[in-house]
Amino acid sequence: MMAGIEQRNDKAVDNRLTARAASETGQDPVPMIDPASLPGILPMPLLILTNTNRIIYANHAAEQFLGLSVHQLLNLTLADVVAQDSPVFVLIDQVRRVGATFADHDMSLEGPRFQREGIAVQGTPLAEYPGCIMLTMQDSSAARHLDRQLAFRNAARSVTGMAAILAHEVKNPLSGIRGAAQLLESSVTEADKELTVLIREEADRIRALVDRMEAFGEKPIQRGAVNIHRVLEHVRRLAQTGFASGIRFVEHYDPSLPPVFGNRDQLIQVLLNLVKNASEAINDSGMSSGEIVLSTSYRHGVRMAMPGSTRKTHLPLIISVRDNGPGITEDMTHHLFDPFVTSKVTGSGLGLALVAKVIGDHGGLIEVDSRPGRTEFSLHMPMLVEESNYGD
Repeated sequence: MMAGIEQRNDKAVDNRLTARAASETGQDPVPMIDPASLPGILPMPLLILTNTNRIIYANHAAEQFLGLSVHQLLNLTLADVVAQDSPVFVLIDQVRRVGATFADHDMSLEGPRFQREGIAVQGTPLAEYPGCIMLTMQDSSAARHLDRQLAFRNAARSVTGMAAILAHEVKNPLSGIRGAAQLLESSVTEADKELTVLIREEADRIRALVDRMEAFGEKPIQRGAVNIHRVLEHVRRLAQTGFASGIRFVEHYDPSLPPVFGNRDQLIQVLLNLVKNASEAINDSGMSSGEIVLSTSYRHGVRMAMPGSTRKTHLPLIISVRDNGPGITEDMTHHLFDPFVTSKVTGSGLGLALVAKVIGDHGGLIEVDSRPGRTEFSLHMPMLVEESNYGD
């Protein structure tokens, strides 16, 4: 154990000395960067830039990512490493102009030694080091994630055509079957009445399923300003007076969050579905200390390229539902939003497929992060009015 600690300390000292060497060889005065002040970020490629974009700190992950040694990087500016027309410079300018963190989750980067697509790049101003920007780069799952989002929507919309057929070809005959069973009840024995009741109940169940599938229709949604905190409070009250009465709710809300651009009723439906799933996961596990955390946050500068569009959409509003249930199995996670896929004995498998479609229709994204003891669904949503100072 001690050897491991010593090895990590040696690396930290080496990186600190490397940063100092950069300051000694450069022209503009720079601070000493202590890697210990950057917890949890070092495993990904990381650069720290001065106000002239000179590299004064690089970690070993950046070395591998950019194809240049740390010592080489520390003698260069970012323009020496990345093509000068790269969108990363636009992002850096925005960080400096606004003084806040900006991120692009699907950027193409190219340089003398590398060429990469679908990179998540984030620029953060360092308050403790005036004029400096911390730039992180990571092979992003965003492109794959967007493909999955598109697959979720396509899978959900595939139900639309089926629903239209079922509405015409199934619901009308079902009404006749149910009516006939009801008429038969008055002329059959008590033993046979059990069968007519069964016919009616099954007809009702199938009709309810078709009704749910009709929710996948392509009708345009009416959107406007939605106070998401009122929606969450409404969902919480419904849950606590019903299916989640024995579960503790925790709220972490950002009171300054601007309105979501959405449809209130549909967002209630989405969040009620997520909270219901969370409560069922907790209750089915037999936990006595179940907890559901509802949270909202604003992530400045988040942009995502949406399928079918070259324009990047701003999705700064994040609404999360987290539970401390047993988690979702890995094989189920890959098919979580597919229609008719469910782990519940009595489930139809349409709930999360409908969630994916509604969020997609709002121009948003849904993500899930699950492991034993923690499952979190996060909705990335557009705000009512996009920021005028953040260009495409």
